[in-house]
Amino acid sequence: MKIKINENYRSVGKSYLFSEIASRVAKFTAAHPEARMIRLGIGDVTLPLTPAVTSAMSAAVSEMAEKSTFRGYAPEFGYDFLLEAIKRRYERFGVALGTSEIFVSDGAKSDVGNITELFGDNTVLIPDPVYPVYLDSNLMAGRRVEFLPATEENGFLPMPDGIRGEGYIIYICSPNNPTGAVYDREMLAAWVDFANRTGSLIIFDAAYEAYISDGCPHSIYEIEGARACAVEICSLSKDAGFTGTRCSWTVVPSELTAGGMSLCEMWGRRQATKFNGVPYVVQRGAEAALSDTGREECLGLVKYYMENATRLASVLRKRGVTFTGGVSSPYIWLKCTGTGSSWEFFDRLLTEANIVGTPGAGFGKCGEGYFRLTAFGSHEATDEAAARLRTFF
Repeated sequence: MKIKINENYRSVGKSYLFSEIASRVAKFTAAHPEARMIRLGIGDVTLPLTPAVTSAMSAAVSEMAEKSTFRGYAPEFGYDFLLEAIKRRYERFGVALGTSEIFVSDGAKSDVGNITELFGDNTVLIPDPVYPVYLDSNLMAGRRVEFLPATEENGFLPMPDGIRGEGYIIYICSPNNPTGAVYDREMLAAWVDFANRTGSLIIFDAAYEAYISDGCPHSIYEIEGARACAVEICSLSKDAGFTGTRCSWTVVPSELTAGGMSLCEMWGRRQATKFNGVPYVVQRGAEAALSDTGREECLGLVKYYMENATRLASVLRKRGVTFTGGVSSPYIWLKCTGTGSSWEFFDRLLTEANIVGTPGAGFGKCGEGYFRLTAFGSHEATDEAAARLRTFF
């Protein structure tokens, strides 16, 4: 073909992290069909949708079966009933938003990648290690990326101290995926102050906020001044079990302007052009998940997964394995034992214990030497994994 391609794709790894994991696991299971695999790698939930959610979705399906209540294309930015429910959710944190600042979408991953389209030639600051989409989406756009080392020494929570320059795009994920580390109020305030002083924008990923149990902020907008420098992306995937149902939202405050343009208006224009909205049935389920009853049910799911995290953490602690996470996060970030890379540790854990995890190197250079386990399995599978880990370490 004689078409020109986006040359920036040459900078992106040939295999997405979790695709490589799936490939290695498939080869192993093909060679060892008798192995009983326990999957603690990809952060996918395993518990079903809650009664409030499924009841609301069933009622919505019935509506779709009647001519008088059938609905076609959803509003581009979300139905009013869901926008109001999201607004009320933020009010629980003491945060006031306008519904015109909330944009419903089909997943935080989509929005994290798509929002890069609003920006020009800016330097991007990304924690290392971190969720791969932050890096890959910006490499695809040809942007300069600088890494913020997240290490054991700084508690896996890099700060703006010593950063020179201005006009950055800054990614913050709290609770962090993969390390499970959580920014406290003072730390986030330092980042907000830095962003406002330097004319930078924070993209705050709050996908795991429901797991916070130690008083740390659930939203960047709990910090004074954040409306002037931050976009927030949140999802129902990990607390309401919507990984297969797909519903999220992005908040773009009306105060955010750059180059004489409103980022809120720009994001709305982008979504109206390239996105046809989340289905009505899903949005009714999301509304139910955000109701008082739904919230209590979802907190039950969170509690279940955190019980798994506690069980895994207990084994590692008794075996003297260094780790973070497992407190306000469903992830355990452990230091690899023995010799070799984190991918070699992956292979050893796979072959010796038949447990699938995620090698830290897949999350960035600073992830080398570490390994992520998730707490999203069943109690039974987690207990079996814990037993195998006692023997492995």
